[in-house]
Amino acid sequence: MSQYAVPCVVYRGGTSRGLFFHKKDLPHDSEEQKRIFFAGIDAYNPSQVNGLGSATSHTSKVVVIAPPSVEGADVDYTFYQIGIGELVADDKGTCGNLMAAVGAFAVDEGMVRVDPAADYVTVTAYNTNIGKMLRLHVPVVNGKAKVQGDYLMPGLITTGAKYLVDILNPGGGKTGATLPLGASYTLAANGKQYPLSFVDVVNPFVYVPSDALGLKGTELNSELAGNSELLAELDMIRCDAAVRSGMEKSVQDAKQAPAVPKVAIVAKPQDYVTSSGQLIKAEEVDIVAKMLSMGRFHRTFAGSGLYNLAAAVLLPGTVAQQLAAKKESSGPQIVRIGHPEGVAHVRVALTEDGQDVAFVGLERTARRIIKGDLYIPEKN
Repeated sequence: MSQYAVPCVVYRGGTSRGLFFHKKDLPHDSEEQKRIFFAGIDAYNPSQVNGLGSATSHTSKVVVIAPPSVEGADVDYTFYQIGIGELVADDKGTCGNLMAAVGAFAVDEGMVRVDPAADYVTVTAYNTNIGKMLRLHVPVVNGKAKVQGDYLMPGLITTGAKYLVDILNPGGGKTGATLPLGASYTLAANGKQYPLSFVDVVNPFVYVPSDALGLKGTELNSELAGNSELLAELDMIRCDAAVRSGMEKSVQDAKQAPAVPKVAIVAKPQDYVTSSGQLIKAEEVDIVAKMLSMGRFHRTFAGSGLYNLAAAVLLPGTVAQQLAAKKESSGPQIVRIGHPEGVAHVRVALTEDGQDVAFVGLERTARRIIKGDLYIPEKN
């Protein structure tokens, strides 16, 4: 045979899409697993034309589901960010959008018990990447994950059934602290002073204010994507933070691990126009932001980043908190994040002392797209 088959399911969750596998269907050897991921997505080609990726960071993803390894979980799941034109299978971070699809997969694959008459089921998933528990409120119909509904989330044109995704005690998953470098610090480089915040919530993110980069923060992605100096500047900031936080030993190591930490530009609430031409007014948002993922500007804003930024808006002293419209720090809050394609509303609550994050949550939609055999070329 020139190819062999591996059972696979393709899901969209939020504004991401990925290949889903049962761990039991994959080889035990991690390098053989990666070869399946690379071929399935087509990490080899920048166009990803020879696989199921679409040459974007939010569609170059893999999720592996396994029976639970910790008490109280229904399933384990591990996320991999796959390279685009490079052989990268990075499991240091996670994907906030595909969390909704994890719940749908657990329901559709019979990994949780569902009352046929129920409208919702709660799936508890343990994310091995960040060592955190997720509470996934999955809408169901006839015992399967529901697709149709009237909820329209930013970044999509069609409505769907609403999923609630909560991450409990989300701080410090990669570094052991929510703010491993304090609320803010200053990087001196290239004759400039960059006030920054490194926030380790769900995925680690580095926030830099737009004015430190000579930007308003409302520029279209298309205006910035070709600015090689800006991209190099942001990657320099990202790598510096990775080393300072202890995530990586050297700048070179940080360059070889492009998935996390991620870097984002944040700005004060202001009027701006989305990539589709929609006018967003300053009073509709608490903060304006755009982020890079795998060296490219993200079309919307990663789900993990929405969780992170919402927390940063409430955490005292962070760059995001200083720029944002004033938020109350006690009790659950809704933080409105203006991103390149609209406004996302994120649920977040701090701990009683106001110094850490109790939970973060998002509303998403999800859909199973196809299930079948994924064909992988045999080794030469």
